[in-house]
Amino acid sequence: MGAVIINLNRIVAAGVAIVTFSLPVLAEETRLDDLFAQLSQAEAPEARKIAAEIELALSRSGSPAMDLLLRRGQDALEAGDLGAAIEHLSAAIDHAPDFAEAWHLRSVAFFKQERYGLALHDIEQALALEPRHFNVIYGLGVLLDELGQPDLAEDAFSRALAIHPHHEDVTKARESVTRDLGGAEL
Repeated sequence: MGAVIINLNRIVAAGVAIVTFSLPVLAEETRLDDLFAQLSQAEAPEARKIAAEIELALSRSGSPAMDLLLRRGQDALEAGDLGAAIEHLSAAIDHAPDFAEAWHLRSVAFFKQERYGLALHDIEQALALEPRHFNVIYGLGVLLDELGQPDLAEDAFSRALAIHPHHEDVTKARESVTRDLGGAEL
């Protein structure tokens, strides 16, 4: 009987630990849901602020070590050191495969290396984790346009604008693709 009580106590303690550690994640998901809802309805100035909050939230993995790897990858990407960027971002993905922003930034590095298949794979992974990630959808549109698929690129840009209607880069890219397709300028 004593062993059963000890095991039951361990099970209860494990359950409490899971719930306790899950609460911040659930709060962050609820906050993101609220921000995305606000973004689709906001006017341009407010939309930029909300988008920045979303981007900041997406850049947080919940682990200081993974966040550091992401920052190092981003810094290397901005410095043009694509090899180092891919190394840092791959390490983050290896240790935190549910970190959508790491997949996103690595897709950018692969795109810049013209390794389009790898970039597309990482875009797919990022969107599987966060389908509302407007910057990933924008990146998909850019990749599709680069691959000579302007109709699919236009669809991707339209999807990104449905989430973030005031994203200036997406708006410009969509207008360009629409012109190239022979459509009226928006």
